[in-house]
Amino acid sequence: MNILNNPDLLDRLAASHALGTLRGGARRRFETLCRQSPTARTAALLWSERMAGMTELQTSQVPSENVWKRIQIALDSQTQPRAAAQPPEESPMFKQLRKALGLWRGAAVAGGLASAAAVLVVVGLNRELDTTGTQLSQVNEQRAQLVAQLQAAPKIEYVAVLADDKANASVLVTFDPHNRRLVLKRVGGYQEASDRSLQLWALPPGGGAKSLGVMGTDPVVRLTALEGQVKDVPTLAISLEPKGGVPGEGGPTGPVLFKGALLQAPV
Repeated sequence: MNILNNPDLLDRLAASHALGTLRGGARRRFETLCRQSPTARTAALLWSERMAGMTELQTSQVPSENVWKRIQIALDSQTQPRAAAQPPEESPMFKQLRKALGLWRGAAVAGGLASAAAVLVVVGLNRELDTTGTQLSQVNEQRAQLVAQLQAAPKIEYVAVLADDKANASVLVTFDPHNRRLVLKRVGGYQEASDRSLQLWALPPGGGAKSLGVMGTDPVVRLTALEGQVKDVPTLAISLEPKGGVPGEGGPTGPVLFKGALLQAPV
């Protein structure tokens, strides 16, 4: 089966690769395909970007002291030597005395067993209800946090892999029109000189390149853009310009280093 002719299968493989559930020979074959095919490489980079966005939203949490105490107790119980010797055998006289003592204690407390049992049942029920209520509260809180994270997660609708003249991927571009967020991630080894800047351009079908912003030197750059600036734009390009870039009305003044098709990402 030609995976490139099956977009749904390719998307599922890329998602499994990003999640880490694609393993063994299947993972190696998919990575080989990504090195050979820009389409597969685009799908893999897109899902990697999606997973990275979810990770950024997850707040770090410090385990409570009770967690560390339980771990320490478990470790201590494993390291403590077990007693190999059996307790000494009781003498017949000691057995008789212990049996008589047990009968005397049983007679003394028999009258209070019913009351004590009732108290224990009530206490146990109260504790169980408190525990259940706490667990439900924690579940509701976690669900609310998850909903908030999903609502704030980037909704990537456009993606482009910009490559050099040798088809080597250099910059991954994703666009979230809901949050007006244009993200550029360097995936190649190119680094401009200190007196130069990389500038991103939209190349509409009718010509007349429009600047979408100037990249910084960080591995990941976030720019602000409107959907109208990228919608129906078939191609994005990055040119090498003087420090700080050039006005967007005149188009690129330096060489175009990277170029790629802007695709609508599968939702």
